Amino acid sequence: MKIEDILNLTEGTLSNSPKIQAIESATVFQSKVEHGDLFFSSNQEEIEQALDNGAYAIVYDNDKIKRNDEEVAWIKVSNIQLAAFKLIRYVIIKKEAQFFLLSEHENSFLKMILTHKTNIQFIANDWRKAFEQILNSDGTLYVGTDKELMQLIKPDIQKLERDVDGYAVFDTLFKTTFKVGGYVYQEKELIPFHLDYLLRVLHFANENALPYDIERLHYTKHFTPIFIDTQLHKTRSNNSDKVAIFTDSIPDIVEAREYIKRSNNWVKGIVLTPPKTKISGIDRPHWFENEDDIREILKNTLFNYAFIYNADKNVLNTIKEDYTLF
Repeated sequence: MKIEDILNLTEGTLSNSPKIQAIESATVFQSKVEHGDLFFSSNQEEIEQALDNGAYAIVYDNDKIKRNDEEVAWIKVSNIQLAAFKLIRYVIIKKEAQFFLLSEHENSFLKMILTHKTNIQFIANDWRKAFEQILNSDGTLYVGTDKELMQLIKPDIQKLERDVDGYAVFDTLFKTTFKVGGYVYQEKELIPFHLDYLLRVLHFANENALPYDIERLHYTKHFTPIFIDTQLHKTRSNNSDKVAIFTDSIPDIVEAREYIKRSNNWVKGIVLTPPKTKISGIDRPHWFENEDDIREILKNTLFNYAFIYNADKNVLNTIKEDYTLF
């Protein structure tokens, strides 16, 4: 690509009069720079390493950067991240690539049920990694969960739609029997209010000919129930009425509590969160600073369901997993 084209795409300004007229490729990692490459960075040390590796052009946005090699092209931009993705948009157009913004739940289900991932790229939330993924892959289908980043890549980013025939047949808080595509799937490890996420993912997979297997369904990191005894050991559901539910989603906590109110009036639920976490409808959550606090609360508080927000399930004294739920 010619330096003139890079200037037009990035809306940059050439800071010198270089001998270099064109570049071979581009990168945002100095370790990946090869002879003839364009390098995006505003870090002096990284730039020096890139030049040593043979960079032909530098895109930067820091006025304090010292231009130590006037033979290469120095391109000043207003925002290096934005400039990088203006170049990426050109690459996208040439590839005729499609991009979709997924929720964290949709992303988890899609990764879970796909049997092959060779026809799709899951975009990293780090903009540098995302830049490299798009630039260096031959793929034409990309998904990501970082809204700001995905809109930077493609301002008119698409979202998943639900257009598949599916519905719940029977459910408890921890198991769902549902029908989709003419088949009934019995008592899957699926939270009932996660079914909509799954149906959107199924439609997306069908529309894009992505191979999947619904039998691969299991609890996600967003909502993982574990039956426990009084010593916080994992146990069978018929041995205990206590469940520790590990979640990274406040909306899931709110929805699950509403589900309990509608279907199990006898259930006592508590919520454990890091200090000063606000959850709608919870006036007095149990705050914890560390894992010892969590264990102490679970051992000394009366509950049936304990929703534990942003904590590792390994805080429990776990034994072999067994999700034989009612």
